Amino acid sequence: MKKYTRLLFILALCGMVFAAHAATNAAPDKSSGVLPKRGEDAAKAISMVTGVAISPLLGVGVVGAWEWFSVKSAERARLPWFASPWFWVPALLIVLAIGVKDLAGTGLPPGVKKPIDALEVVENKISGLIAAGAFVPLVASIFSSPSGDGGAVSAGLGQLASSWVGGLGLAAIDGSALWNLLAVPLALVAFIFVWLASHAINILILISPFGVVDAALKSFRLFLMSLLAGVTFVNPYAGAVFALVIIVAAYFLAGWAMRLSVFGSVYIWDFLTLRRRRFTPSPQANWMFLSRAVDSAPIRTYGQLSRESEGRLVFAYRPWLLLPRRTLTLPPGNYAVGRGLFYPEILSLEAEGKTRTIFILPPRYRTHENELKESYRFSEVRDVGLLHGLKAIWAWTKGLFGFRAAPRPV
Repeated sequence: MKKYTRLLFILALCGMVFAAHAATNAAPDKSSGVLPKRGEDAAKAISMVTGVAISPLLGVGVVGAWEWFSVKSAERARLPWFASPWFWVPALLIVLAIGVKDLAGTGLPPGVKKPIDALEVVENKISGLIAAGAFVPLVASIFSSPSGDGGAVSAGLGQLASSWVGGLGLAAIDGSALWNLLAVPLALVAFIFVWLASHAINILILISPFGVVDAALKSFRLFLMSLLAGVTFVNPYAGAVFALVIIVAAYFLAGWAMRLSVFGSVYIWDFLTLRRRRFTPSPQANWMFLSRAVDSAPIRTYGQLSRESEGRLVFAYRPWLLLPRRTLTLPPGNYAVGRGLFYPEILSLEAEGKTRTIFILPPRYRTHENELKESYRFSEVRDVGLLHGLKAIWAWTKGLFGFRAAPRPV
């Protein structure tokens, strides 16, 4: 079922690019004499949605400034909200401040830079939410707009859709409305996938201990966005195809990016709100992340660990936080709570004094290690030393990019 869903999504996106190109060859509107450069506008819209998803605040700010300066003064009152200087000027100033922070950040100690990175993650979430709710539907709806520049797009695509519908004997249906009904949800889904993949970069920067890695990740995202804009400027259809490649790649990264986003969100909330000071662990079940892939549950799966009456440790989770509940039963063994510098861990104590990290807990559980030990009837609480922490960071970094051993069965 999942394979067919992927195929349908990719075919639908390919259909959007094909329809945009086909609309260019649609017959002109004889009543108005407007030649349909409509497919070109639609292709630009696809690229615009993708570019804004990569960096919402920068993307919407640049599009707004471009719209403001590309029209005459008398027409500016009719521009949408994002083209108002009251929005795009502050937006671009915030982007500039972030850029200055990134340039200076390589020389800042982590204790100073990481809180600012955390605020940037929050900004990216807010701007992504605004863009998804107010910008993307507005851009996508140009496919069926009855007038204006969007009307040029709608007439071409509307005629195209109407001809397809008419060929089925359903000519009474408005093709423009049908196209809009399909285009807006697809644009929103594509935006979410690309934004998730891009937002993962912010999370990687937040948890990375190396300033050089931070700069490389930011540079890659800026390069990708600039390349998309450049290709679209030279050839809108090539830009739409390039945007399609980005969307499909983001689709296959969506699960990984979603789990990383949840991980970052939980950690940022706990750190910024100092939640551990007003938090008490539950004696029944507690939220934590898998530190490695186990059976069908991938790394950083978020769920609750509980000990059943029979003594078994059971981890319950929901894929994508919404799908039907699944459970994992941990094998019998000797487990302990690791007291880390920033967060606790659940350790499996193995032969010859070796340990294996099974779960990592959110920062709210720090200083509550003894309560966790009593709740789960673990053998001990042990300190996680600096050397262990450095090894964990290296293993975590490799795990982020898939360089990890095959999942171990439970």
